[in-house]
Amino acid sequence: MTDSPNPSAAAEAVTLAVPDFALVVLIGATGSGKSSFARRQFAETEVVSSDRARALIVDDETDLSIHTDAFELVGAIVAKRLKHRRFTVVDATNVRSADRRQWIELARAWHALPVAIVLDVDLDTCVARNKTRPDRAFGPQVPQRMIQDIRKSLSGLQREGFRQVWHLNSVAAIDAAQVVRQPLWVDRRDLAGPFDIIGDVHGCYQELVSLLSTLGYRVEPGQAGPLVVPPPGRRAVFVGDLVDRGPDSPAVLRLVMAMVAAGTGLCVVGNHDDKFLRWLKGRPVKTTHGLAETIQQMEGVETGFRREVAAFIDDLRSHLWLDGGRLCVAHAGLTEAMIGRASGAVRAFALYGETTGEIDAYGLPVRADWAAAYRGAAAVVYGHTPTLTPEWVNNTLCIDTGCVFGGALSALRWPEREVVSVPAAKVYAEPVRPLAEAPSDRSAQAIADDVLALEDVAGRRWIDTRLGKRIVIAEENAAAALEVMGRFAIAPQWLIYLPPTMSPVETSPREGWLERPEEAFRFYQERGVTQVVLQEKHMGSRALVALAQSPAAAARRFGTRDGEAGAVWTRTGRPFFADPSLTRAMLEALAAAAAASDLWQALGTDWVLLDAELMPWSAKAQAMIEDHYAPVASAGLAGLAAAEAALARAASRGVPVDPAPVAARRARVAAYAKTWAPYRWPVASAADLRIAPFHLLASEGVVHSDKDHLWHMGWAERLAAAGGPIVQATRWRPLNLSDDAAVADAIGWWETLTASGGEGMVVKPPGVIARGQKGLIQPALKVRGREYLRLIYGPEYDAPEHLVRLKERGLGAKRAAALKEFALGLEALERFVAREPLRRVHECVFGILALESEPIDPRL
Repeated sequence: MTDSPNPSAAAEAVTLAVPDFALVVLIGATGSGKSSFARRQFAETEVVSSDRARALIVDDETDLSIHTDAFELVGAIVAKRLKHRRFTVVDATNVRSADRRQWIELARAWHALPVAIVLDVDLDTCVARNKTRPDRAFGPQVPQRMIQDIRKSLSGLQREGFRQVWHLNSVAAIDAAQVVRQPLWVDRRDLAGPFDIIGDVHGCYQELVSLLSTLGYRVEPGQAGPLVVPPPGRRAVFVGDLVDRGPDSPAVLRLVMAMVAAGTGLCVVGNHDDKFLRWLKGRPVKTTHGLAETIQQMEGVETGFRREVAAFIDDLRSHLWLDGGRLCVAHAGLTEAMIGRASGAVRAFALYGETTGEIDAYGLPVRADWAAAYRGAAAVVYGHTPTLTPEWVNNTLCIDTGCVFGGALSALRWPEREVVSVPAAKVYAEPVRPLAEAPSDRSAQAIADDVLALEDVAGRRWIDTRLGKRIVIAEENAAAALEVMGRFAIAPQWLIYLPPTMSPVETSPREGWLERPEEAFRFYQERGVTQVVLQEKHMGSRALVALAQSPAAAARRFGTRDGEAGAVWTRTGRPFFADPSLTRAMLEALAAAAAASDLWQALGTDWVLLDAELMPWSAKAQAMIEDHYAPVASAGLAGLAAAEAALARAASRGVPVDPAPVAARRARVAAYAKTWAPYRWPVASAADLRIAPFHLLASEGVVHSDKDHLWHMGWAERLAAAGGPIVQATRWRPLNLSDDAAVADAIGWWETLTASGGEGMVVKPPGVIARGQKGLIQPALKVRGREYLRLIYGPEYDAPEHLVRLKERGLGAKRAAALKEFALGLEALERFVAREPLRRVHECVFGILALESEPIDPRL
């Protein structure tokens, strides 16, 4: 406890150094000046006042009848602030131990340091101040009792749990006090690295020197111990367990202590280090798990070095929060709610991790898989539990590769995320539990992703994308997406991408037309795009294809367990085929095309993700054709036949009739039937299917959004040429918009294409990502043919009275959704390629499907 100077008229300034993450509890009688002190020392939002809580509830700060409700509100606000690691001050009298217990418990629950600031003012001052306030109409008995309670409890505040107690025992001391904030010892966000994070050394000095040399550090002898010269700007970080089991723990300690003293190294404490410290301090410990070897090695070491080692270990932190909060290093790991915080529970978790309470077949405690539930933004790098191969799981990495057990000593280079290892010279200790695990094609992350959590995709969400857009997903839209995904989607491991919706062009001003290429060309020219790519729009459906070189490659990269080498799904995430044999046939044709075109070797990958169109449309929509389009045409023609017969009968009786309107309607209905008829392409087997790739979305380590569409169409042509009859080419052409003759020729190409039954074309900027003066430009516009639009808008859409209305369609919402979905799709791919957890990929995929539930005209 820290007291202020003796009361005096002009007290010297008192500095109250408190942690910058703490729960500060003001303790003082009514009239002691707590609220005035709080206003001077803390931000308004940091102070949670019981008086203010009463006013918020019943508009009266002095209404003590709602004491319980007021303090429930104060407690709720304090808990939320501590949850989000915010410095918080409780402004209440807090004179009784029972009143303070709630704050101690909240601080412990959120791993905040509880700090008491006692404003110990004499009774006369409190009484005089209360007389000036009309809301304090009570006599001296109340403040007198409070002052007595405060002075009785002063000596026991630390026993209650307060880590700091500041006692300001006069008005002058209170006025002269100045609160300053200091970062917690674990908070080293100011250190940006780069770092080399080294796993459990366990006395393996030879391997440590070898690893440092491999990392570019020079280890030289020095008078006061080893001299380690790091590569420029780099610093080593040790995850603890420097001692036990290995051949030379004293040498390891000398080297690490020298690096820490020189500022070229940092270190956190490990459980073996902590146990060794207890032995050094003379406390009773069991000399098991390698401690006996360390004690033996220390027998010939001078007493002064032992004292230095004890002081060094005693000063090590439970964990280090580094690089602006992007990195946390702890010996056994740490949960998100503990990072950058301080408590006994934080230290215990950082030293030992978490166990289930069970014992395994080797007599060792079963460790809880905290990493599988980790959702933090900071990468957690840890050791403690040896593994043969470091693997990222939910932004966490175990870097202990069991050097002392004959494995390797490893380091993570940060921020490069590169693992560097040197093999152990020998097996120094036999592990109780075998180091080697059963081989698995599936990664540790894939195994962790087997259980998907609802909270990772449900509710209102804010998704930041690399294209610079923060996209908000409404809760109700997320629920709609979850319904579709939960009932109809393919296996979630495959579902790494959904394509964006595509906007049509503006309506054409030409009479009798709804869409024309001229509007697409004008759109891009107005935004500074002078070159475009035109692609045929097939009479099929959008299909996404994940293709792996083998089932083992699929298991490794996608974490699948179905023995398949790929998947084919629709733009809403559903399996394209109900019959698995059709999916396999499609994948086999594409795999043959990939092998024959040297795609695997050229891209250095064993998997790709393709965007394609799959024909015929009836492969997916046969029921729609039979139940909707065919009946409309049949009923329409039958009705018109009846009308024509009635007109003929009227004409035979001499009634004047005009057959032109009925004839015009018959022509439109007949055109409608002619338009959808080609979509009834029969599919008896896989040989009747066709797929036309047009975009190579991603492969190992790369999202191919940096290539232009000429590159993508080049690969599409190579696959079509090598893929046999199932893989079909997409007709396309580049276009210079400043070349009038080329533009006219392109318009003619579209007119010929659509007049012969084609759907139309897609117009794209040359690059996958295009930006103009106002930001991101639409990645594609579709220009649909005149007759194809009958399927969309109905047989008589181009009747003058209908076309006038349709030309008033608005495209703003459609285009806004297209840009959002485009950004989300690329973000999903970037996250998948970066091997982020599947939940992070699904956040974007679900976002795309959620946006699709917005009330936008589906005909656009």
